[in-house]
Amino acid sequence: MKKIISAALAVSGLSAAVVGLSTPAVANADVRIVLPSQTDSLQMGDGTVVSLTRSNERANINPSLGGTPLHRNAWVSATYDARTSKKANKIKIQAGYIVGCQVNLGGLTSTSGGSATGTSSLSAASVSSGASVSIGPGQAVNYYINDWERADDFGAAKHDGKITYKKATHGRLSYTNETIMVNGCAGYAQARSFANVFVDTDNARQILTFYGRPFSLG
Repeated sequence: MKKIISAALAVSGLSAAVVGLSTPAVANADVRIVLPSQTDSLQMGDGTVVSLTRSNERANINPSLGGTPLHRNAWVSATYDARTSKKANKIKIQAGYIVGCQVNLGGLTSTSGGSATGTSSLSAASVSSGASVSIGPGQAVNYYINDWERADDFGAAKHDGKITYKKATHGRLSYTNETIMVNGCAGYAQARSFANVFVDTDNARQILTFYGRPFSLG
């Protein structure tokens, strides 16, 4: 019988608040943020090592056309490469961002539970790519990047935020200039990328969550 385990990894050195990232951007000026590449690994219960490389992560921040401090737009891009030390029956990758208003996203810690999310302690809601995020002080949401529509077994439309690879040791997910729209935050806003990697082997099924670096939305 397979044992279902959920695990998460917060990138080391990021638990403290990031100095200087909470300064609001100059009004009507684009701010380009380029984040460093990262590679992190976790071991599953059956000994399989799962590695995730995050590369080409960047964001362009711009105030909305409304010109008020309550509105911000961000265009985000990144590439994720997940690798397993031995062939997996399935590898699924799901990407997203935790978006918070006056919340320290650098202090996230490892989680364990029955589902994979960016953060369960800060967020009570999740939204998908293209939707507007409405948050107030002290609030955060999980913002999922990808949303694939396909027909289910009965022909109805089914939405899935994960890309799946079968009988593989490598899977990739990439996106370019996906839009995050933030409304309602009168203070500083932050975002932090995360990737949920679902791995199914002959002896284990595990969910692993890897966090990126937090950055300011202004």
